[in-house]
Amino acid sequence: MFNQRIKIKDLLATHYEQQEVVVMGWVRTFRNNQFIALNDGSTGSNLQVVLELGLFEESLLKRITTSASLKVRGLVVPSLGKGQTIELKAKEVEILGDSDAEAYPLQPKKHSLEFLREIAHLRFRTNTFGSVFRVRHALSFAIHQFFNERGFVYMHTPIITASDAEGAGEMFRVTTLSPDKPPMNEEGGVNFKEDFFGRAANLTVSGQLEGELGATAFGEIYTFGPTFRAENSNTARHLAEFWMIEPEMAFCDLEDNMNLAESFIQHIIRYALKHNAADLEFLDQRLAEEEKQLPQDKRSEMGLLEKLSFVVNNQFERITYTEAIDILLQSPAYKKKKFQYDVKWGIDMQSEHERYLVEKHFKKPVIVTNYPKDIKAFYMRQNDDGKTVAAMDILAPGIGEIVGGSQREERLDRLVARMQEMHIPTDELWWYLDTRKFGTVPHAGFGLGFERMVQFVTGMGNIRDVIAFPRTPKNCEF
Repeated sequence: MFNQRIKIKDLLATHYEQQEVVVMGWVRTFRNNQFIALNDGSTGSNLQVVLELGLFEESLLKRITTSASLKVRGLVVPSLGKGQTIELKAKEVEILGDSDAEAYPLQPKKHSLEFLREIAHLRFRTNTFGSVFRVRHALSFAIHQFFNERGFVYMHTPIITASDAEGAGEMFRVTTLSPDKPPMNEEGGVNFKEDFFGRAANLTVSGQLEGELGATAFGEIYTFGPTFRAENSNTARHLAEFWMIEPEMAFCDLEDNMNLAESFIQHIIRYALKHNAADLEFLDQRLAEEEKQLPQDKRSEMGLLEKLSFVVNNQFERITYTEAIDILLQSPAYKKKKFQYDVKWGIDMQSEHERYLVEKHFKKPVIVTNYPKDIKAFYMRQNDDGKTVAAMDILAPGIGEIVGGSQREERLDRLVARMQEMHIPTDELWWYLDTRKFGTVPHAGFGLGFERMVQFVTGMGNIRDVIAFPRTPKNCEF
């Protein structure tokens, strides 16, 4: 029976000495026809399996190759080897799956992250990606735990939608019409009335608008699902398909929103620090080795574990957009023309500006509030100054923006006027406007890009290395 096996993580953490157990896993290395490093994915640590010389057939030993899968029955004994307390003295070895050692792409050596992206179906088997995806799992669980403990309702918002929540137009079209000869209307455009939904439809860029509908009934909801952007950005920070966490809260203003977002980030990081200590220690060492290759001025001032502990133990800095622009204008980087992009009031701050505020000026996460309304979405509550909206972004070291949110515009007349200003059709969003007609309330919410959060916690430099199968321009493999 396969369910009699013990996971290697549990075996290494518990006292099983002199007990007979069954383990299963994949061979990482096999030395001297005697020592197998076995891993089953439950931990980054391998179990050493020792084969007594002369006890096993030569034909079996030849099949114990890198990535072959084994079932081993044996006795747990104290280990004399370095870096391990126990090992398994094998009594029976069964090959569950052979592996052609010469054809297997993951030889026991260091591989570049670029190469591993080309074999993303196998990269989970490396120490780095094993740690990254165990941490990703822990963060996912902690997200649900955080909101559940606070009485939020988990909503599944649609993947296919007819609305553009951001008004940016960077959406993937969903259609069953023939790409070669689509039906045309009298105006010469595609006749979407003949399409599956009877209208143009897209993959969602955000669950926020539907989330607001839930918040005005349940009080507090959150979504956690895939979102899509057809943005032709081939950078280390962008994906075409990514996961978003989007809470929406009724009876909530901008300050409540900031407080919740800060507590949320600290909670999920704290959970990973507690439950994934070994993986984070490994990733901390990995990042330290990687940074040794960089010039001194490009290295982080804190190690990964130090940075994560600092974030959970300190309050985030809070400044207005206007204060942020003033800091940038007075900065040595601006005066010495080190910024690639210009700085002036009204700009949409670039990653270099955000990272300067976080990494050089404050040296901790920063919440920036009250952005110019001209660079923000239609649904954000307009401030009394007529120039800004009650928006907030949380900026994190190494990444820049990690959270974007706002108090939503609950006043129907202001919302309609803003939509008309931005040429957003009010007739298509009649259902959204209804929430402002039937018992409107102050409400707020935010979106956190999950992959950027995983990047921050794992220290990985490229967002493509924290999602299993990255979708990017000209890349839809696996």
